[in-house]
Amino acid sequence: MSCHLPFSIPICALGIALVAGVPGVLAAQATPPTPAPKAPLPNRVNDVLPDWLRVRAEFRERAERFEGAGFVRDRDDAYYLSRFRLNATVTPSRSLSFQAQVQDARVADKSIGPTTAPFKGPFDLRLAFAQFGNAKSPVAVQAGRIELVVDDQRLVGNLPWTNTARSWDGAHVTYTNEAFQLDTFAASLVRSLQGEFDKSGAGNRFAGAYLQTTKLIPQVSLMPFAFWKRDVNLHSESGPQANLSETTLGGRGSGRLPAHLDYAITVAKQFGSLGADDVDAWAGHWQVRESFPGRLAFKVMSEYNYASGDANSQDGRRGTFDQLYPTGHDKLGLSDQVGWRNISHIREGIEFSPLKATPITVNYHSWWLADKADGLYAASGALVARVASGATDRHVGQELDLFVNRAITPQLQLQAGYAHIFTGAFLKQATPGASYSYPYVMATYVFLAEK
Repeated sequence: MSCHLPFSIPICALGIALVAGVPGVLAAQATPPTPAPKAPLPNRVNDVLPDWLRVRAEFRERAERFEGAGFVRDRDDAYYLSRFRLNATVTPSRSLSFQAQVQDARVADKSIGPTTAPFKGPFDLRLAFAQFGNAKSPVAVQAGRIELVVDDQRLVGNLPWTNTARSWDGAHVTYTNEAFQLDTFAASLVRSLQGEFDKSGAGNRFAGAYLQTTKLIPQVSLMPFAFWKRDVNLHSESGPQANLSETTLGGRGSGRLPAHLDYAITVAKQFGSLGADDVDAWAGHWQVRESFPGRLAFKVMSEYNYASGDANSQDGRRGTFDQLYPTGHDKLGLSDQVGWRNISHIREGIEFSPLKATPITVNYHSWWLADKADGLYAASGALVARVASGATDRHVGQELDLFVNRAITPQLQLQAGYAHIFTGAFLKQATPGASYSYPYVMATYVFLAEK
């Protein structure tokens, strides 16, 4: 029975009434399931392409505003960030594939601060690598321009939040068996260059290995790791520019506890040298979360983070923890004004979904300097503020933030957030001490994909 046209409504109503009056008819004729809506036409391009070729494209637009940049009153700005990505994967066989991704990142109407990377990166090649093996192979190798993502990206990540993101030139090898997975890599950071092709090198080297297993301790996932970083022409405490050779050793453990609790712990120790200076630093991350059953999918989270600072900038010992290459967004606050260096940080948060598939997260943060002789660093790792003679108070400030996600369609994702920093005694001494606010709205649309 067709009921698609307006004039067919009375006929449909009569037919339904007649069927309802006939015993057993409804049982015999089950209502056919509603077919899933088709994806927009561009997303169905893969349906007509050969199986060995898959393409994907997305566009992301974010409007941001900040008030009180540098904690200076009335230093405000509002601007737009646009990013386009086109990805192609060629798979001539099960054990061999090639992938390339081009990206164009733009910024508009930004008047305060830099307008180059990570805000702007004109059309360039972000990824281009060959992969030998697949997810089911005991050994898989990626070689070329790749991404590096280690666990929760607290130390190593691809930085998708920023407009230009992050990639590497190098190789990544994964070995998997029934007991563990071992990943090793050697690479050089790709630097976004204005007016020319993005390049790696310039003295930068980064290598590492990490092993993941759930077999040593029941219901516990363990991940010991080792990273080595080399960079050149950095300022040393003794004055001249020098080369860095730094090793980071540590591990991460996570698992479940009774009463719907889960936890995660990461500890890292650094040593090495920068010219005549010795590197001696450490950091830790401790998190516990409880998930409550029910319609709201309610979660409560508590977290503490610590990263050492430098007690004396003239003693030839570098105590400020180097956060390496993280995806630092929202690790220590949604505003990204605080990073994992010379910091003591607590976070208390809740997450709930009053509407289906619409999680809302509310967080409270409070920060203190690990060492008053050192400064405050942003999520990027850059120095924000320092008192040359040493701060009289370690309290940096507090932040309240809120953000919400919503998938409108399988292709369209919306997100919005707001963060506000209440400055503490340190920021009032080291800066003019104005509060800082950061609202944003973001839309991501996948217009060329299998889904």
